[in-house]
Amino acid sequence: MVDIHELIIRHKKYTYYLLALFVLGWGFTPYQRVFLGLVIGICVCFVSLSLVAKRTDKLMERVLKTKETKIRYKATAVSTYSRLAATGLVILFAVQYPHYIEVWGFALGLMTGYLVMIIDYIYLQYIKGREER
Repeated sequence: MVDIHELIIRHKKYTYYLLALFVLGWGFTPYQRVFLGLVIGICVCFVSLSLVAKRTDKLMERVLKTKETKIRYKATAVSTYSRLAATGLVILFAVQYPHYIEVWGFALGLMTGYLVMIIDYIYLQYIKGREER
């Protein structure tokens, strides 16, 4: 079984690589608006990932410390509202300044973090699973 900390470290590493690639695209291509949207989107996604990792650690500590069978669990325990608020705030910024940022590039940058997670899941299930068998 894969440790959650290994997953988060690997996702952050892949996100750093993509962020570096997007920054290079922003600096050296004529599509600066698109790549700026991608950079801002992946930065928001990275902050969301870090927030979820920190809150998940807190939740796991709370679960392991309590001996009771009932654990009170709220939607705010894994920072749902704060992630949505941050995303909404940056979407408003992107819509306010469309001459600097392509909104569809920003949306694609937000989805890039989830694509990283999906690709990593497929890698762990199919490629690593065959090596262990």
